[in-house]
Amino acid sequence: MLMMNYYVEGVPPIDEWAPEDVQRHIRFQQELGAELMANGELVDGQGLAWPSTAKFVTSDGVSAPVVTDGPFAESKEFLAGYWMVDVDDEARAIEIAARASAAPGPDGAPMRQVFEVRALMEAPAPVE
Repeated sequence: MLMMNYYVEGVPPIDEWAPEDVQRHIRFQQELGAELMANGELVDGQGLAWPSTAKFVTSDGVSAPVVTDGPFAESKEFLAGYWMVDVDDEARAIEIAARASAAPGPDGAPMRQVFEVRALMEAPAPVE
C-alpha cells in the first residue's frame, strides 16, 4: 500500500491552487492509475476527504460506540489518499511511489509528496 501524506513544505493546500494546477495534478494521477491498471498492478486508489470529516469510533462490543470528531484542524500532516498495488517486489512499489511523489503541484513543479510504502499483512494459516 502506498499511502500519501498530505503536508508538503512550501506547497499550499490543493484547495488554494489555481484551477489549471489542480487539473494538471488530477490528470497526472489519472494517467498513472490507468498505466498501473493496464500493467495489472493497480488494485485500488482513492483520495480521502479532509480530516475535518473524519470520525473516530471505539467500542467494547456491548455498549453504544463512542464517536468523536477526527483529527484536530491544526494538524498539518494527514493521510490524503492511497494506492493499493499488487507488484512483484518492494522495489517496484518504491518506483511507483517515487513517480507519484513527483506529481505536479503549483506551476507544474514536482510536489515531492511523502509516500509511506507498506506491505499488507498476511493472515496466518487457519488452524485445523
